[in-house]
Amino acid sequence: MQRIRLRYTKRGRLRFTSHRDFQRAFERALRRADVPMAYSAGFTPHPKVSYANAAPTGTGSEAEYLEIALTAPRAADELRELLDASLPDGLDITDAVEARTSGLADRLQASVWEMRLDGVSSEDARKAADAFLAADSVEVQRRTKNGMRSFDARGAVAGLEVVRPPSDRPQDKPCAILRLVVRHETPAVRPDDVLSGLRAVADLAPPVPAAVTRLAQGLFDEESGTVTDPLAPDREAVTAAPPTAAGLTAAKAPEGAGSA
Repeated sequence: MQRIRLRYTKRGRLRFTSHRDFQRAFERALRRADVPMAYSAGFTPHPKVSYANAAPTGTGSEAEYLEIALTAPRAADELRELLDASLPDGLDITDAVEARTSGLADRLQASVWEMRLDGVSSEDARKAADAFLAADSVEVQRRTKNGMRSFDARGAVAGLEVVRPPSDRPQDKPCAILRLVVRHETPAVRPDDVLSGLRAVADLAPPVPAAVTRLAQGLFDEESGTVTDPLAPDREAVTAAPPTAAGLTAAKAPEGAGSA
């Protein structure tokens, strides 16, 4: 059985698709692309697909990950192209690598988020970010299926800064761009929790909902505060190891070979 790890995006209007919506779209893409999927056993077999740390509904993402199991070997790059062509624009497969190491989910230790705050000046956003980082803890509340829950939104935040808006953004209206690095801890701290924290410590309340996009997720380097590519160990292992059957071209036997 071959395992392939994929990186995919949720862009534009498709950021509003739920995780279940994506699962259905992805399984349809597997059928369209004629991928030789491995299936679970039991009365209701389903494709062996492992999803890791999906972004909340309503947020965009450039770095979602999943792993599929195949019954026949396929080249990762060819599989990526087939699946990408079978998915709607906005759900894009941007990377694929054969799994040569264990524990992809364990390598998703932190995320980098971008929050666009229309109607908020960069100066106001910077003051709020400084107040948030200076606090020992920032208690926020979130409604869960078991009711309202209070927790600290500060401890999981490894970085929070204001970055320069893109050059193509209109200059006549204020728009602050926050870059946020959050460790994946329990309970999970989401970008909307940090926005609630900014409101609590600095009364920062954007006039319109923030546009949130996950830029990266992976291993967290404590020294540099950066998040690294979680597929890099697999890519390095593939480079170092001999090619598998998926990467070999079948050699043609010379005419007449094997005849008595």
